[in-house]
Amino acid sequence: MNLVPRSDTLSINRFGDEVARHIADGARLAGLFACVASPDTRLIALLSQSGSLNIRETVVPVSVNSFPTLSNQVPAAAWYEREIHDLFGLIPRGLTRLDPLVFPFSATALRPRLGSGTVVPEGQLEPSPLPAHLGGEGVFTISYGPVRSGVFESIEYLVETPGEDIPHLRTRVFYKHRGVETRFESLDVEDGVLLAERCEGVASVAHAIAYCSAIEDIAGVEVSFQAGLVRVLHAELERIANHLDSIVRHCEASGQAVAFARFTLHKERVQRLRAQLCGNRFGRGVVVPGGVSGGLGLGAVETLAAIDFLEQSIDVDTRLLMSTPSFLDRLRGTGVLTTDLARRFGALGPVARGSGLMEDTRFDRTYGAYVHLGQQLLEIRPDGDALARQRVRTQEITGSFSLLREVIEELNTRADLSDHGWRRRVGTVSGRAVGWAEAPQGEVLYLIEVRDGQLVRVKPRSASFHNMALFPIAFPKDILTDFAFIEASFGLSIAGVSS
Repeated sequence: MNLVPRSDTLSINRFGDEVARHIADGARLAGLFACVASPDTRLIALLSQSGSLNIRETVVPVSVNSFPTLSNQVPAAAWYEREIHDLFGLIPRGLTRLDPLVFPFSATALRPRLGSGTVVPEGQLEPSPLPAHLGGEGVFTISYGPVRSGVFESIEYLVETPGEDIPHLRTRVFYKHRGVETRFESLDVEDGVLLAERCEGVASVAHAIAYCSAIEDIAGVEVSFQAGLVRVLHAELERIANHLDSIVRHCEASGQAVAFARFTLHKERVQRLRAQLCGNRFGRGVVVPGGVSGGLGLGAVETLAAIDFLEQSIDVDTRLLMSTPSFLDRLRGTGVLTTDLARRFGALGPVARGSGLMEDTRFDRTYGAYVHLGQQLLEIRPDGDALARQRVRTQEITGSFSLLREVIEELNTRADLSDHGWRRRVGTVSGRAVGWAEAPQGEVLYLIEVRDGQLVRVKPRSASFHNMALFPIAFPKDILTDFAFIEASFGLSIAGVSS
């Protein structure tokens, strides 16, 4: 992985046109972020294309405090612009929707401007009701959440419906906001990874890898092959656990009681194996700047035996589930995202691959030990419905088990740690870099600026945040009873959306 170079600073007006030009040429908007460039604000766009990640940036003067919206030309920019408005106070001129996304400020509130030390005074938060978009006889709004039955994260869905159809859906995710970006400021790089692991609990390993990769790029440190293999092992176990969770939620929604119990058991066994390997069910504490904290807590023979048992058990139940008509009928044709829509919004992970797009940074922007491992045959489905996303995940579980075997065999043949052991020294560093990893939900990005070993600006971008903008678009042809299936098929983490 290489440092993403600082590009020439563009004028505000050229910035949007330049980003749109690259998108038209086949690039994908990977992120749009803001940083304080006292007293002004710097906007940074990350563009993914042909296996590389490029940067474009501009400066918004404090006297202007606004910029032309990109969303008219690049729909994927809309959510990023709303977030920038919430956290920096910059107004994207021309953006039609500016209701709070990650922080419910009142219209006159002072924004925090991350990195500037600005504190929001009490009493400036005002989560006021949203105006209805639909009108007519029999149309009403259902407020679903933020508290729901079962174990769900805090999110409010505003469903506007004439009865059963869902012609319009909005989301309010700010209930989960924890101010993570502010918490990163002034931490040293060693402590930063502890916070990165907690941005999105279901993708702790992916976040830690993306964070540490950026730090290692700044330091010019190359992780040893053994440490890279351990990272891959924990990342793939995390992927399996997440995909099983999506299946569990589909089974619960469709009333498949036996399948629900079976896949819940499989997920629990995966989590217990993770705990045996590193002492934590979520893989926390494994990935550190410069490598990993140590080897595996089980021997190669024991680990392979556990993986074989898991794969065989999961495969049997998956075959049965995916041949059950009453289950397939609930997913087929539900929550359809066309390939064109997925491309326009830059969909990531299983959501992208379920709509016919090949998006997987493990293989198209390869990083770490994945460079030396066999590329798995990824399932790409053009149908774009919940069933397609389910099939993508079941195929990826098989691919992850294949990678796990390869990793364990490689580790078993590389027992000596003469190559600087599990961890290499990072030291006191300064600079800026972008790190990435493929979480179960898709690409995770970390834009990091460090000065003398202390974090100045850390911007994590989860795949959940990026894909959440697509979620309401999947509903116009569906009804209320389809809601649970569409939500499960997206597999989003609300903590990752509004960290």
